[in-house]
Amino acid sequence: MPLLPVAEAQARMLALRGPLEIETVPLPGTVGRYAVSDIAARRTQPALDLSAMDGYAIRFAERPGPWTVVGESAAGGGLARALTPGEAARIFTGAPVPEGADVVLVQEDATHDGTRLIMSGEGPPKAGAHIRRRGGDFHEGDLLIRAGMPIGAAAIALAASGGHGALPVRRRPRVAILSTGNELVPAGEPALGARLPASNGPMLAAMLDGLACDATDHGIVRDDLDRISAAFTALADQADIIVTTGGASVGDHDLVLPALQKAGAKIDFWKVAMKPGKPVMIGTLGDAVVLGLPGNPVSAFVTATLFLRPMIAHLLGSGRPIPPVRTARLGASLPATGSRAEYLRGRWLNGHAVPLDGQDSAGLSALMEAELLIVRAPDAVALPAGAESQIIPLA
Repeated sequence: MPLLPVAEAQARMLALRGPLEIETVPLPGTVGRYAVSDIAARRTQPALDLSAMDGYAIRFAERPGPWTVVGESAAGGGLARALTPGEAARIFTGAPVPEGADVVLVQEDATHDGTRLIMSGEGPPKAGAHIRRRGGDFHEGDLLIRAGMPIGAAAIALAASGGHGALPVRRRPRVAILSTGNELVPAGEPALGARLPASNGPMLAAMLDGLACDATDHGIVRDDLDRISAAFTALADQADIIVTTGGASVGDHDLVLPALQKAGAKIDFWKVAMKPGKPVMIGTLGDAVVLGLPGNPVSAFVTATLFLRPMIAHLLGSGRPIPPVRTARLGASLPATGSRAEYLRGRWLNGHAVPLDGQDSAGLSALMEAELLIVRAPDAVALPAGAESQIIPLA
């Protein structure tokens, strides 16, 4: 099977399954998900003219006073009547501006003695000063959140202000993480001789922490065809995404592909033209999407960034599930590339993107410092320091 370009592989993966079912969720539970449809305002914000400052509601034309203070307007309440000429009302931030007033005199510019008020400072610069006008934020029926946009704290505040207590969103994807390999031992247990701590499972779970998904690490399965196949079969009804690490290459002990086939999976593609991460395998097992990622930790990290996280965003209904690529200037020269796209781990240095020393696919020490991926196209020419290159921020 020929190597697929990264963009084609991502597109084929996303086409394997559409977004998940819709559910209506109270606002706090929608964080990290995406709007299913356009969300419109059910009310006008603010619903009335409100004061933006503590002070006094007056008529601009009557400056510098004096005025007679006839009452007060506080947030959630208001003066029970309109102001007549020569009258003022004490007013507080967020309170309704009484009818008959057209400006707020801030308290620092006012002298109030009993019921008598005069302007003792510079006063408001124009009529309407220090007033938040009705509908200044949005009006009933205005579009608040577009379909496919991410829902974060600001969107939740906007939806709440717009009269919504819950929103329709896609349900949270269930992600099952499975590591394979006789050489692996659970993290924290002694790894003697050729044994290795299983770092990919905890790493992938950490990468998904904070996303709107339910990820479960199902531990390690030894290099046994029947055991791996049985593990896949058991997970097919429990997960929307089954992600494996290791065993996806072509060695005698690389059993993920035959195990998936034995379990009845349909493999859409295997091997992507990228470095690191060539042995990426993607298909379906029942309704679950299967992502077979490389066993080397850095390769697993990069491919999870480019495939696993986008698949989760797609199932949640994201309008743009693929990680955004931006342009940055290089702080060091880069050599020409070969036939595969390259994703170099890098960091920021004086506003420039600089590749880290140690690009080995098993080198976790350098990955620890990575703030970005420097994206290099296949067969790209060498670039000098100061040249522009595409990057993917990691945070």
